Amino acid sequence: MKIALMCRNAELYSHRRLIEAAQARGHEIRVINHMRCYIDIASARPALHYRGEKLEGFDAVIPRIGASVTFFGTAVLRQFEMMGVYALNESVAISRSRDKLRSMQLLSRKHVGMPATVFAHRTSDPAYVLQLMGGAPAIIKLLEGTQGKGVVLGETQKAAESIIQAFSSLNAQFIVQSFVKEANGEDIRCLVIGEKVVAAMKRKGADGDFRSNLHQGGEASVVRITPKERATAVAAAKAMGLNVCGVDMLRAADGPAVMEVNSSPGLEGLENATGIDVADRIIAHLETVAKPHSTRTRGKG
Repeated sequence: MKIALMCRNAELYSHRRLIEAAQARGHEIRVINHMRCYIDIASARPALHYRGEKLEGFDAVIPRIGASVTFFGTAVLRQFEMMGVYALNESVAISRSRDKLRSMQLLSRKHVGMPATVFAHRTSDPAYVLQLMGGAPAIIKLLEGTQGKGVVLGETQKAAESIIQAFSSLNAQFIVQSFVKEANGEDIRCLVIGEKVVAAMKRKGADGDFRSNLHQGGEASVVRITPKERATAVAAAKAMGLNVCGVDMLRAADGPAVMEVNSSPGLEGLENATGIDVADRIIAHLETVAKPHSTRTRGKG
């Protein structure tokens, strides 16, 4: 196959591993910086141009689009799709997963377990917002935040109300979620490929930090997940319509609680913690499903 890898930095661990895996399996793979593409929109002949040439002949595209450039990145990916190139994750599915509010609504509709969540844009009654999701302690998240940034813990009623008031005064869009104390600063990242969890790791936050993100100093280790956790991860991926994704969940008292579904999960932590060649499994999956003019998105909304 001739594969396009959409990414801005080919030197990142995840991207290097995908390139190595594709080449090891005998495929041609080319890095395309989507932010330098020109989208040629014309009736019956959609095209993409990159560094002075027309992009042609690709069988599949692997999108690795950063959250900060989702709008343009998904526009480029849509153009690949219009040209008949198979997308490992489709543009509509990526857009769903990047919208925190929309993704939570989709998970709720599919009855996927998650923490009690309330959305607010501006509010003059933070006490009522907290009452709706069970009171403090509470997690307040900016909808645009990534990698644990823009996530604040309100440990007491007064502190949580103050954070909500501060976000409201900044005209910020945010969600308020119940704090899962029993998770003890740990979460689980499941890597879903197709309809199967192929790797899972437990992430624990740095001392004194309730966030478990590896970018914030957390540590990763291999973990054995339960059948219910496995089913929850697959259901979350299906709800988004993603063929490859990372599903982050907490071990709550009443079962798995999904926090986020990541359409471009990092591979380094998973591969180091589990010893599984995740990149090879992604390319192997692509070999079985990549067909021209094929639409694989499963979710709706």
